[in-house]
Amino acid sequence: MPAPSKKPFGQAGKALDGVRILDFTHVQSGPTCTQLLAWFGADVIKVERPGVGDITRGQLVDVKGADSLYFTMLNHNKRSITIDSKHPQGKRVLNELIKKCDVLVENFAPGALDRMGFTWEHIHKLNPRMIVASVKGFGPGPYEDCKVYENVAQCTGGSASTTGFRDGPPLVTGAQIGDSGTGLHLALGIVAALYQRNRTGRGQKVLCAMQDGVLNLARVKLRDQQRLAHGPLTEYSQYGEGVPFGEATPRAGNDSGGGQPGWILKCKGWETDPNAYIYFITQAPVWGAICDLIGEPSWKTDPEYATPRARLPKLKAIFARIEEWTMTMTKFEVMEKCNAVDIPVGPILSMKEIAEDESLRKTGTVVEVDHPVRGTYLTVGNPIKMSDSISDVKRSPLLGEHTDEILTKVLGLDKKTVAEIKGSGALSAPEKEGKAAA
Repeated sequence: MPAPSKKPFGQAGKALDGVRILDFTHVQSGPTCTQLLAWFGADVIKVERPGVGDITRGQLVDVKGADSLYFTMLNHNKRSITIDSKHPQGKRVLNELIKKCDVLVENFAPGALDRMGFTWEHIHKLNPRMIVASVKGFGPGPYEDCKVYENVAQCTGGSASTTGFRDGPPLVTGAQIGDSGTGLHLALGIVAALYQRNRTGRGQKVLCAMQDGVLNLARVKLRDQQRLAHGPLTEYSQYGEGVPFGEATPRAGNDSGGGQPGWILKCKGWETDPNAYIYFITQAPVWGAICDLIGEPSWKTDPEYATPRARLPKLKAIFARIEEWTMTMTKFEVMEKCNAVDIPVGPILSMKEIAEDESLRKTGTVVEVDHPVRGTYLTVGNPIKMSDSISDVKRSPLLGEHTDEILTKVLGLDKKTVAEIKGSGALSAPEKEGKAAA
């Protein structure tokens, strides 16, 4: 083992310095994974189609002529090379990159990488230490060939069926738990495979299915499915309202996913502000403080309210009374009063409020980035903070921006070879017929 670094914390390099990633990903799930690895110091080489690139470069464009925020916010700290993978010289470059990289990450449709000629056997023969990491919609089984997007994953992973109110339809959540959630899972799998490779000397395949990732994040609902066999779910508000439970975990509205009842309550200004609300948890250890704050001190000793079990059938009425109190103050005033006596609450923060939160900017959770085409934009920073691997956020690459740099400095090709490959058309978009004829 190496001796501990004598450099100050944060100045001894990043966690993944020296790791090189061949990034075949696009849209969101894969780029989320590789961006996180790049933030930790990995050299991520993003392979894109000549003239087109990642499809999200041109989706939801807000600044004419510039890459969309959809692309820029998922591809920081990466280098871009354009390669036609169907061209013989393009395959030549990719084969050389496979030899030079530690991890290949892809989220193509099922079987696409094999059809390109880059099977596991081919990759492993070129580089036995290579880790091949994939995002797919489903794992092995009857649906493994199906194409999956964010909301499909939320539906098939159990999230949608348990989200919303019981008298309404299933709902998807605004958090990208299918795409970005699976990308985060895959990043962990890659880091684990890199660690194991230190012991075995060989690479392996890493698979994260989006259905699996969503289910992992919705595990408390699978917990509740099993509890149903032993009686009603008493912490769900429908229990207190006398509504019978069915065979499957129900939608629970804003009920807490744990044993402490919670609900979203109106605050001052709710009539005009759609986010003037706060999440309020009636945690048992601070029940007395809650009663004092809302002006119901008798509830502390009243047997109808004094114990959690006694309160369960009356949760709707209890939260209605608490809401009478929260509606007299802003959500931040409620938070200040509640935090002073350890009552867990959370104001509903809009994206505008988050974007303008100075504390989030100081921690690097929200970051301003300069881009040569679109100018300054706001993005998220690394959500994982490490004291000896300090993350910085560098702008996303322009399409093919680092092609020459990768050919010469990573692959070590001489000028003549580079000219030969570039002249073959393997790294550039084909000319349009009209332009060629002219």
